[in-house]
Amino acid sequence: MTDFADVHDAPNSSDLGVLQTLAEDLAALDYTVEGVRALLGEEAHRALDRDQLIPALLASADDDGGLAAAVRLWLLAEPVSPAAVAAAFPSTGLDSLRFLGLIEDDPSGAVRAAVDLRPYGWAAERDGSGDVELWIASDLGAHQRTGVLRRDHVLGIGQASLTLAQSTVRRPVERALDLGTGCGIQTFHLLSHARHVVATDISARALAFSRFNLLLNAPQLGIERDNLAVRVELRLGSLLEPVAGEKFDLVVSNPPFVITPRNSTETAGDQFTYRDGGLAGDEIVAALVHGLPSVLAPGGTAQLLGNWEIQGAGSAEAAGSWSLRPESWLRSTADAWFIQREVLEPGQYAETWLQDASEGRDRNLYAASYREYLQDFASRAVTGIGFGMIWLRAVPAGAAPFIRRFEEIPHPIEQPIGPHLGQQVERADWLAALDRDAGTLDGLAGEHLVVAGDVTEERHQRPGAEHPGVILLRQGAGLRRTTLLSTELAGFASACDGDLSVGQIIGALAALLNRDDGADGSRNFTVQLLHDVRNLVLDGFLLPAEIASR
Repeated sequence: MTDFADVHDAPNSSDLGVLQTLAEDLAALDYTVEGVRALLGEEAHRALDRDQLIPALLASADDDGGLAAAVRLWLLAEPVSPAAVAAAFPSTGLDSLRFLGLIEDDPSGAVRAAVDLRPYGWAAERDGSGDVELWIASDLGAHQRTGVLRRDHVLGIGQASLTLAQSTVRRPVERALDLGTGCGIQTFHLLSHARHVVATDISARALAFSRFNLLLNAPQLGIERDNLAVRVELRLGSLLEPVAGEKFDLVVSNPPFVITPRNSTETAGDQFTYRDGGLAGDEIVAALVHGLPSVLAPGGTAQLLGNWEIQGAGSAEAAGSWSLRPESWLRSTADAWFIQREVLEPGQYAETWLQDASEGRDRNLYAASYREYLQDFASRAVTGIGFGMIWLRAVPAGAAPFIRRFEEIPHPIEQPIGPHLGQQVERADWLAALDRDAGTLDGLAGEHLVVAGDVTEERHQRPGAEHPGVILLRQGAGLRRTTLLSTELAGFASACDGDLSVGQIIGALAALLNRDDGADGSRNFTVQLLHDVRNLVLDGFLLPAEIASR
């Protein structure tokens, strides 16, 4: 079985000593996120994050230092003189950089980047022990090279990978799976809280990039360069095939979820492996949502990104029901939470992904591909494509799922959002335990609640009106939801300071508003208010006093 150390046309990680020397040279240059920001200035650095290279070129044009040479070489993909590169990497040297597959000779006599190699970092997520600073190799992007991307392109640090990293609920686990690892971004994050990670991909080149990045950054990731398998195992294969029969505590996946037209003459070589799953429509995401519970240990969770088709939107049957397809994918053995963040029309979707692969540089190819997209969507009556985050959890044998949530949150949310998602799941579990113990919603009646610290209230009324016509609660953190309150629910929230129990507050409101439950025992007022309060707890507007005090 290959260890992906020496894969054709990918970084070579077979010489551990050279990797260590390169890491030392990069550190000596201060080739870090902050080091590059200081060199370029804030404005040019922000432009670089938008894939705009000219401001950074202008900012570094008169700097003949080693850091500027590294930036021009790998971030800006500019030819650099061999003398400047040799001076920037005195211990590694030009020959070793060529051996590693990081540079190649330019016809002009200069050297140029063979890959993108950039600094990447994040604040410590689990134990507060310190920030993490890494260097990540990937293929050069569309903004760095001419022509359409190669079909086996290995994507670097993109918005989707950052979204998944920020949305993952971080908790200590024994075994984790990074399905579709690419250059390894999710694996790097997993190593901060997982004892062992299995990283899979359908592309041997991607696994070569991932291995190179792991070993280059071994000390920061808690890896022994000469014994990688103790912490990480790399496996080649599609979807769940490489891990069939195994169980994991956590699975993360930024899969090739992009919906692209399929045709009978297409081969795997015609697809962009980093984004095209090779199945029609949204079947790649459907297969994962349906299949992932089979590799989760009891209580294990999976988080992934995905697209889903919205078919026949606007019809009587489908109006407002974007969740119909995702719901059909779910097994009865999994809790599920889908958050739809964006919806695009078919034309918008085609434009996004044709531009992503730089196919717009060939007008005829662009026109033909655009037509294929529209015809493909029309063949399935697709009028919208949703994008969002998916959370799954394996329920214990014999138990029924109790989290089945599908919500749209198109507005900006706090990042990283993972801790807040984890807290919502914790509150859902807390409420479910109360319901099980009491057998009804009454389990909540004896609890004490407080208003979350980020929550504010807004009241709106027409000029001259005696009472507000609209009362809102807004969250300043997390998912930043807004909810509309009834008069009685607003009164309930205002009394939640932890002193009185839920039942005591409801009783006081019933007396104050003359809303006693019916004489027939229907308890309409109490039951409805308990239901509404439960939703406020689930969404984080109100918190159990025992949780809020932690």
